[in-house]
Amino acid sequence: MCGIVGYIGSKRALPIIFSGLKRLEYRGYDSYGVCVLNGLPFLYKNVGKISENTEDFDNVTGNVGIGHTRWATTGEVTQENAHPHIDCQGQFFVVHNGIVENYKELKQKLIKEGHRFRSDTDTEVIAHLIEKYFDSKLEEAVERALQDIRGTYGLAVVSPRDPKKIVVARMSSPLIIGVGTNEFIVASDPSAIITRTRQIINLDDGEIAVLTEKNLVISKEKKELNKKIEIIEWDLEQAEKGGYEHFMLKEIMEEPNIIEDAMRGRLLPEEGNVKLGGLFSVEKQLRDVNNLFLIGCGTAYYACKVGEYMLEENANIPSATDVGSEFRYRKPVTDKNTAAIFVSQSGETADTLAALREMKEKGVLTLGVTNVVGSSQARESEAGVYTRSGPEIAVASTKAFLGQLTTLAMITVYLGRQRDMSIVTGRQITQSLSGLPDLARKILEQAPEIKVIANKYKDYKNFWYIGRKYNYPIALEGALKLKEISYLHAEGVAGGELKHGPLALIDENCPVVAICPSDSVYEKMLNNIEEVKARKGKVIAIATEGNAEIKNIVDDVFYIPKTLEILTPILSVIPLHLFAYYVAAALGRNIDKPKNLAKSVTVE
Repeated sequence: MCGIVGYIGSKRALPIIFSGLKRLEYRGYDSYGVCVLNGLPFLYKNVGKISENTEDFDNVTGNVGIGHTRWATTGEVTQENAHPHIDCQGQFFVVHNGIVENYKELKQKLIKEGHRFRSDTDTEVIAHLIEKYFDSKLEEAVERALQDIRGTYGLAVVSPRDPKKIVVARMSSPLIIGVGTNEFIVASDPSAIITRTRQIINLDDGEIAVLTEKNLVISKEKKELNKKIEIIEWDLEQAEKGGYEHFMLKEIMEEPNIIEDAMRGRLLPEEGNVKLGGLFSVEKQLRDVNNLFLIGCGTAYYACKVGEYMLEENANIPSATDVGSEFRYRKPVTDKNTAAIFVSQSGETADTLAALREMKEKGVLTLGVTNVVGSSQARESEAGVYTRSGPEIAVASTKAFLGQLTTLAMITVYLGRQRDMSIVTGRQITQSLSGLPDLARKILEQAPEIKVIANKYKDYKNFWYIGRKYNYPIALEGALKLKEISYLHAEGVAGGELKHGPLALIDENCPVVAICPSDSVYEKMLNNIEEVKARKGKVIAIATEGNAEIKNIVDDVFYIPKTLEILTPILSVIPLHLFAYYVAAALGRNIDKPKNLAKSVTVE
C-alpha cells in the first residue's frame, strides 16, 4: 500500500527520490521520509504531502539514498512513525512495505537486550535486528535479520557503516530495480522509475539484491542469480493527465481504447474463436477442466462475478466466485480437473496471491488475469492473459475493470469453443466484441447529460443499485465507485432481493439506479422498478437505445447501445463510472486519492 524509492548512481539522490515518491502519490499516503548518505546521514521525515513541503534541500548532495510514502497501519500518523526507521545509534536506515507479524515478540526481546525504540511501528524492529547482526557487510546483517521475521516485506536499507550500497529484499510485497547508465533505482511501482529508465528487473520472493553505483548482485539462499531485464511497455505520457482535471476522468475516457487494446490480435471472427497466447501451454489441460473458481478482490471480484455468468452460460463450465480474503480460508472441493482464475489489476493483491498459492499447493491449475507484466501474479500463475490496460493511476479502478471484463469474455469464447459452443455462436460473440469500442465511444458522448443528472442527485445521502444476471455485479461495481470517491452511502443488490429486505429503506430520499438493458431479465427488472416507484423512490435507469417505454416509468435514463446480453456489462458500467465521477466532482472530493484507500492492497 505504501511507496518505496531508492537511488544509487552518479547523480544527486534526493531530487530523484522525491520525484519518484511524487509519482507514487496516487497509491495514497499520510506521511513520508527520506535518508541520503551525505557524509553524515541526512534523515528527513514529515506528516502530510510532499507537495506541501517548502524546505530547501540544496545542500544534500549525496548520491545514495532511500525514500518512502507511508499509509498508517501499525502505529498512528506521526513524524516518528514515518519511514525510514533507524536503530539505536542512527546507523541503519530502513524503508519497508508489508507487515512484520511477530514484531511484538521481537520488540520485547530487543528491549530486554538494551535496544531503545522511537516509534510504534512494526518496521522499526528490522532496523534494530540489522544493528544487532551487523559485522562488516550490510547484506549479511539484512539476511540474518530477515531470518527472524515472520510476515511480508519489500524493503530497502542503507547505512554509513557500509555506505556505497543499497540492500533490498522482497517477500510478498512488490519491488523492482530500474537499470540505468551507471545508476540503479529501486521502487515498489514502475511509475517511479519510468522517467529515468524503462529497463527493469522484478525481484521474486526470497531474493536479496545488493546495489552499488556500477554493479548489481541478486541472490537467493546465498546463490547468485542471473535475472532477466524486462522493458516497461508504457511511456510517461500514458501516466499523465493529458489535460483532464483528474486521472479518473482520463481513464474513463480511455475505456473504449482499453477494450480495443485487450482484443488486439486476439479475435478470430471468421473462426468464431480467439487466440490467447498466454494459454497455449495449458491448452490440453483446459480441455479437461470441469470446475472453475474465479477469485478477486474489490472491483476485480465483480469482474469475476460477471465472468461466472459468462462461463457457465456460454462455455458450459460450472463456475464459482469468491473474494480472495475469504477464499484463502475456505477448503474448496477440488480435483485434477479443477482450475482457478485469479483477477487483479496490479497482480500484487495480497489476498488474491495467497489464494493463488494455496491452490497451487493443492495441485489446481492456476490462471492469471492481470494488467502488470512481471507482477507476482503473472509470474506465479501457470498461465494467463494480460489485460493491456496501461497504467491506471486513480485509486478507484475504471479502465482496468473494462480490460478485465473484455478478457474474461474472450476466455469464455476460448473455453466454450473447446467444448460445445458452435462456430455460429463464437462468430456472434467475437464480431460483437470487435464492435464494442465504437459503442463505448457513443456512451461517452453522453458525458454532458450524465454530468447534469449527477448534479441533480449529488445531495442525496443514500443510493441503491439494482441489477440482475450479468448486470447484478455491475450494480455492485456502480455502488462501490460511488462510495469510494463521493463518500456517499451506496449499496448494490440483486434486483430480486429488493423485496427480501432493502425495500424497507426505499423512499423519496433514497434514489435507485436500475440497470435494465433489453435482455432476458428486462421484464423482471421492470417489476423491481415498479416496486421502487410504489414507495415513492426515484429511479435512474440504464436502458438500451430505442427503449422509449422506460422514460414513462423512471425519473432519468442513461442509454447504452444494443449488444449481445453477455456483453452488456462492458457497456452498462461506463455511465455508472461517469455518474460516480461527476457526483464526486460536484461534491469537491479528492477523486484520484480518496481518503482511507490505497491503489494496491499488498497487505492482508
